[in-house]
Parts: sequence; C-alpha cells; structure tokens
Amino acid sequence: MTDWLPKDFWTRNETLVAGVIMLFCFVATVSDPRFLTITTVSDLLRASIVIGILAVGAMLVLVSGGIDVSFTAIAVFAMYSSTVLSLTIWPEIPWPVIFVISVVFGAALGAINGFFIAFLGLPTLIVTLGTLSIFRGFLLTFIGSQRISDLPPSMRDFSRGVIARGTTEAGNFYSIPWAALALLFVIVLTWFILKKTMLGRSIYAIGGSVESARRIGINVKWTQFFVYVYVGALAGLAGIIHGSVGRMADPFSLVGLELSVIAAVVLGGARLIGGYGTLTGTMLGVALIVIVQNSLIVIGIPTTWQSVTIGILILLGTGVPAYRAKRAAAQAG
Repeated sequence: MTDWLPKDFWTRNETLVAGVIMLFCFVATVSDPRFLTITTVSDLLRASIVIGILAVGAMLVLVSGGIDVSFTAIAVFAMYSSTVLSLTIWPEIPWPVIFVISVVFGAALGAINGFFIAFLGLPTLIVTLGTLSIFRGFLLTFIGSQRISDLPPSMRDFSRGVIARGTTEAGNFYSIPWAALALLFVIVLTWFILKKTMLGRSIYAIGGSVESARRIGINVKWTQFFVYVYVGALAGLAGIIHGSVGRMADPFSLVGLELSVIAAVVLGGARLIGGYGTLTGTMLGVALIVIVQNSLIVIGIPTTWQSVTIGILILLGTGVPAYRAKRAAAQAG
C-alpha cells in the first residue's frame, strides 16, 4: 500500500520532524482544545515569516558547505539603515521602494562575506562571526541606536495589509498578512534556483566536494559569492518585514535568533558538512521551532525552558542522522 513511497521515507528527517510536529500539536490540543484553531494557526504563520525567510538563506549556505551566523546582523542593519535613509530623504516613500533598498543593503553586506570567503578563502564561521560584530557595531556607532516608532506611513500601511481576515464563532480574530506572500515568493524562487538551474546544481556540488566541483568545471568562487549575496538579500527582506510588521525599527531586535534559525534548518535535514538540504525539511523545521517558541506554555512547560528545548532538538536533529549514517557505514563494512 505504501510502495509508491521512497524506500527511506520513514527514516528521513522530514518525516521525523513532521511526526514530532503532529505529536506536539496533539499534546497541546489535549492540554487546551483551543490550540488547534484557525486563530492559533494564523498566529503561528505570522511568527514563521521572518524566521522562515532567514532559514531559507541559512539552508542555502549549509548546502554549499559553509555556515553563516551574521544574517541577523545584516537583517537589522538593512532594516534600520533603510528606514533612517527613507525618513531623511523621502518620508512618503512607497513600501516596495523601501523594501528594495533594504534588500540592496542586505545584498551589499552579504557581498562582503562573499568576498572574504570566496575570493580570499577564509573560513566561513570565522568570517561571519567577525562581520556579525562589525555590522552590529557599525550600526550602533554610526547610524543609530534609538528605536524608531515613527516609521514611514507606507511601512505602517504594509503592516496593516492582509490577504484574509475574519472572526471565529468564539469571537477570536485571525488574519493572514501580506508578508506571508513574501515567504512564499522566497520559497518558490529558491526552489527554482536549486532545482531548475545549473547554479543550483553547482551549489549542491560545492557542498559535496569543492575539489570535485572544480574538476568538472564549476566556478567555485563565483558560486560561493552568489550564495552569500543571495543570503544577504534575503536577510534584508526579512529585516524590513520584521520592522514593518512590528511597526518599529529597533537596532537591538533579532539578536540571538541565529540559534533558532540554524536549529530549524538542521532539524529539517540539512547537513553541517554540506551537500544536502531541502526546502520542505527547512519549512518543517521552522514550523517545529515556531510551535516550540510560542506554545510551550500551553502544555505546561515554562517558557524559560525554551532554549533548553531548542538545544535538545538540535542535538536530536544532528545526532540521530549521524548515528544512522555511522550504523549504515558499519553494516556496509
């Protein structure tokens, strides 16, 4: 009856994460029957938008065999600096224009990472740790450290835009914001790049083996450079969405979100050694992390245990596949 399923379906990370999500939702629904409602689902979707966009970028880096911890600093830098620039030069700026400005800022900062990693050959973790501090320090020193609540009117208009809204029979309000379309666009665009272009195949090949990729004619340097520029652009988009939806440009926001984003990607099956990662797994990982972050209290677990829970999930998400791989290698030997 399940012959149409892939042979490894039941052991894939995606399947395991989906099972954990269903188990968690079942426990939460038993604890509070109001958990599994359209209001909760819309709240979880809203919370998934920014972390989802950042996770797509982080997945791309892991697939290419690198690691990036600077994307939150890029997101905040792009969001805050584009907001300050718009308020100074063109307060009535349309929101699509300010979004483009933030994406360009993000891509430019990502290009700095790409230059040091692709063309100078420096370790990805060291470079992005360094730029994380540089970008955040430069922002707070030279651009501004004050929270800006008086945003351009168009950003507030964007935050109020919804695809759908309504009220449940119990009187609870729900809405699906425009920003959800941005996440959908990022997923579709990244899927197209990875699955339908030679560039995507090159990214997977580099993650598998840089030397092998170089021997078959792949331009390793420019492919790596593209990855970090693209990730920077996604961070810029995530940052401006975060500022718009939150209706505040806060230079201190998103600090520490790196752990949750990387956890989501790893839980989704992306390998830290590179060469493998799927958008399906990444989105399932995002869903699990968001559910954990927003719903622990429902099942009676204090929110102070949030970091502990995410840490356990990371250990399981990396440990179980590693154990399975080691066991398979031992049996093959």
